[in-house]
Formats: sequence, C-alpha cells, structure tokens
Amino acid sequence: MSVLKHLYRDLGERAWGTYGPRDAINLGLNWISPSYVGLNQAPIIVMVENYRTGLIWKLFMSNPEIRPMLNRIGFKADTGIAASPAVVK
Repeated sequence: MSVLKHLYRDLGERAWGTYGPRDAINLGLNWISPSYVGLNQAPIIVMVENYRTGLIWKLFMSNPEIRPMLNRIGFKADTGIAASPAVVK
C-alpha cells in the first residue's frame, strides 16, 4: 500500500494516470513508461481489497476443499509475515 500511495501522492501524474499506476518506473534513470498493461491493473485492485478487508482471503478459505487440501500438502502458516489490518481484526 505504501508504494501505491507514494506513486499516487508523491509522483502524481508522472506515475499515476487514468488507469492507475504506469507499467514500469525507474526513478534511478528518471524514466516512467507512458503505457499501462491491463493485465496488471486487475490484480492490483484485488490485492488492495484483500489488504483492506481480507475479503478475498475469507472467500478463498470459505471453500470447503481448501483447508483439507492445505493440510494434505503440508502447508504451514507463516507467522513471520506482517498481516494486513483486515486479517489482524
């Protein structure tokens, strides 16, 4: 979220346009792509919503096949990762 806020608030129209963040940014070379890649925009929206509310994760985990599958493949929760505000609630 901090990167998206930086792009929008600090770099403004250089890095953020009509469709959201530009495709590529290299501040070291003072270069920002003039284009967007539509395939990148949709996942950004989904990730932001999941960060804000946890909705995507809750919907995913509400699927009855998911928990048994995760257990079967030996999945262990990573407790070292900082959770989003929605997950902490």
